Amino acid sequence: MSAPASHELWISTFLQAQAAELGAATNTLLAYGRDLKDFAAWLDYRKIALGDADRDQIEAYLIDCDAQGLSKSTRARRLSAIKQLFRFAFEEGWRDANPAIQIKGPGRSKRLPKTLDVAEVDRLLEAARTTGRSALDRIRNTCLMELLYATGMRVTELVSLPVSSARGDPRMLLVLGKGGKERMVPLSPPARDALADWLVQRDEAEENALEKGGQKSRFLFPSRGKSGHLTRHRFFLLVKDLAVAGGVSPAKVTPHTLRHAFATHLLANGADLRSIQTLLGHADVATTEIYTHVLDERLAELVLEHHPLAKDPKDQG
Repeated sequence: MSAPASHELWISTFLQAQAAELGAATNTLLAYGRDLKDFAAWLDYRKIALGDADRDQIEAYLIDCDAQGLSKSTRARRLSAIKQLFRFAFEEGWRDANPAIQIKGPGRSKRLPKTLDVAEVDRLLEAARTTGRSALDRIRNTCLMELLYATGMRVTELVSLPVSSARGDPRMLLVLGKGGKERMVPLSPPARDALADWLVQRDEAEENALEKGGQKSRFLFPSRGKSGHLTRHRFFLLVKDLAVAGGVSPAKVTPHTLRHAFATHLLANGADLRSIQTLLGHADVATTEIYTHVLDERLAELVLEHHPLAKDPKDQG
C-alpha cells in the first residue's frame, strides 16, 4: 500500500486503525493525536516528510522536547506515540523500516501517588451524604463515593457503569476496563447499601421522566448530556465540592486519589500486590508496586517508635 500523501492522513489513518483494531479509548486516541501533530509540525518546519524521517531526526525532536522543559513522562509518551505510528507504517508497507524501533526513551519518574488517609476518606464519604441540591443528588453522591472507594475503579469505569450490572443486590460488579478487558470487583457492605438506595431513587426518577416523554437510560448514573451518563469532568468537580464540604484540602482530592487510597489502604492492611493488581485492572504488577511505599512508611514508623537505638538518650535517662 502506498503511503498517505500528507502528515494529516498518516495520523488520521493510524488513529482510525487504533480505534477499530485495538479498541483504543477516546482519551488515548486524543493523546496520540496531540503528540503526533506536534511531531509532524516539527518535521514540517524542517521540510521533512514522515516517510523520510530517520532515527537522527526523531532523536533531535526528543532533544528539542527536553530543551522546552517537557517532563520525562511527556517525552516518554511522545516517543511511544511515534514508535507506534512508525510500527504501523512498517506493517502497512508505507516504510521499509521502523526508524524509531531502537530509540530508548527517557524513562518515567517514579512519583509516589497522592493519597488520602482513612480519616480523610471518612470525611469525604460523610460529606457526600449531606452535599447536593436535592435528596436525589445526595443519595447519588453517596453511591458514587462508596463505589469508588470500595472498588478502586477508574473514574471512566465508574461513571459509565451500565445499570444492568447493579441489579439484584450484587456482591461483585463486572467492570469494563482499559482495552475492553473485564474484571470483577467486590462491593463492601456500605457500598451495597448505597447502591440499593440509589437504584430505588434512580428508577423512580426515571419513571417520572418517562411519563413526561423522556427516554430510558442504560446507565447507572444517567445524564441528559451527549454521553448519556455523568461525565468525568462533572464528577471531578463534584469531588472537589465534597472535599471543601468535608474539610479536606481540595488540592489533595481527585477521583484518582480515591483510587490510590483504595490501593494503599488495602496494602497497609495486609492485602498482597497480586490481588491489588487484579482489583485495579493493572496489566503489569510493576505498576502496582508503587503502592509499596505505604509499607515502607509503616516499617519506618515501627522502627522509630520501638527500636531502642532510635530513642533520644535524654528520654532514656
